[in-house]
Amino acid sequence: MTPLMSARGLIKTYGATVALDSVDLDIQAGEILAVMGPSGSGKSTLMHCLAGVVRADSGQVRYGETELTTASDARLSALRRREFGFVFQFGRLVPELLCLENVALPLRMEGVRRREAERRAAGWLERLDVADCAGKRPGQISGGQGQRVAIARALVTEPRIVFADEPTGALDSLNGELVMRLLTRCAAEAGMAVVLVTHEPAVAAYSHREVVVRDGRIRTGTGVSR
Repeated sequence: MTPLMSARGLIKTYGATVALDSVDLDIQAGEILAVMGPSGSGKSTLMHCLAGVVRADSGQVRYGETELTTASDARLSALRRREFGFVFQFGRLVPELLCLENVALPLRMEGVRRREAERRAAGWLERLDVADCAGKRPGQISGGQGQRVAIARALVTEPRIVFADEPTGALDSLNGELVMRLLTRCAAEAGMAVVLVTHEPAVAAYSHREVVVRDGRIRTGTGVSR
């Protein structure tokens, strides 16, 4: 099966520090992949190279017909708006906007009319069980609710890959489990691949497959874990 995204021979250094050392990785359509490792292992750098946020020093990242390591900034920006979704440890919602407006924002940036963008945003808020937050600002809701709103924003464009960097790191265990159940369920229903960057086994347990990054290299992997 042809992978949705593949990386070959990725090398990335920051000064004398080797963040990635000849990394190979495939991501299949619809799979949930956990990228694990201790702090400083290179797992976040790997995610950033896969998503085209950071360019590797050498090696290749291929997504469909696009070679990300040589693509133009305009092409990478378009991919991040349309086909890649992002969830961060801290939701990074725009505090001045209502939650509904936050979720609709990626669609508005793509030229979708306000009424249609907010209709689609409301649907995702409902699927993430936070429809009652639509008319509130991020500062008026809980951390768990805010992270679900952030997930709705990541999924509203129906991307093919969602990159989630420590998505439960700022939550308690109960909210963390709820967020992971909703994220993986909604992504599976929409056929999206999810790349989970985490050091928490409880989060990795929601994946189909795990890889472990240590000292910039992928050391081990496991099969289906869920």
